[in-house]
Amino acid sequence: QVQVVESGGGLVQPGGSLRLSCAHSGDVFANYAMNWYRQAPGKEREFVAYISSNGGSTKYADSVKGRFTISRDFSRNTVHLQMNSPTPEGTAVYYCDATVVPIFARRGYPGEVWGQGTLVTVSS
Repeated sequence: QVQVVESGGGLVQPGGSLRLSCAHSGDVFANYAMNWYRQAPGKEREFVAYISSNGGSTKYADSVKGRFTISRDFSRNTVHLQMNSPTPEGTAVYYCDATVVPIFARRGYPGEVWGQGTLVTVSS
């Protein structure tokens, strides 16, 4: 069973820092591109950051570019989201998403898996 489990959420002050983690299990970690999304109260879920299956490519939403960094640790099958200088608008539930690279797709394994989310509250 492929799973992703987020951790590291909590209360952070504006201008502070927080690191989220997403642990992947149940299949080959390197077969999956990884994404972070967030959903603020009363709003739709939005894309935050992406990292390719080999870690060589990253993309960010304009709203977090230059402040957030996504990375992956192949020794721990984990993806991190380093959040620097968050703003109150970043208060949301942050979700991790694992999407299999099409050439690695196999019967019986889901193409995409979401975590349950971790709450981040940015407030002084």
